[in-house]
Amino acid sequence: MTSVKFLADKKLCGFEISGHSTVNCDDEVGKTVCAAVSSAAYMTANTITEIIGDNADARVSDGEMYFKVLNPSDAAIMVLEGFKLHLTELSMQYSNNIKILEVQKNVKD
Repeated sequence: MTSVKFLADKKLCGFEISGHSTVNCDDEVGKTVCAAVSSAAYMTANTITEIIGDNADARVSDGEMYFKVLNPSDAAIMVLEGFKLHLTELSMQYSNNIKILEVQKNVKD
């Protein structure tokens, strides 16, 4: 199961993803969901840092991704809101593979 925690100070500023969406190595639905989550997460992070130009703390390891924008611009917040909407919709379709956790407020490094 993939768990997604959205991070917020006063506004949405990042996310933390952990786990894999697959049940076993033959789980094609899980593989597809995992790929969708990873692709959307990387697109979100790259859009914010490379296109918008905001600075972020980003860490990636097997089955985990942490991304927090340090001083999020309005554009970065909109991208994060779109990412949150996208993953929320995925979690409704694939509730056995992805779980959205409560937004964590007052995030500090």
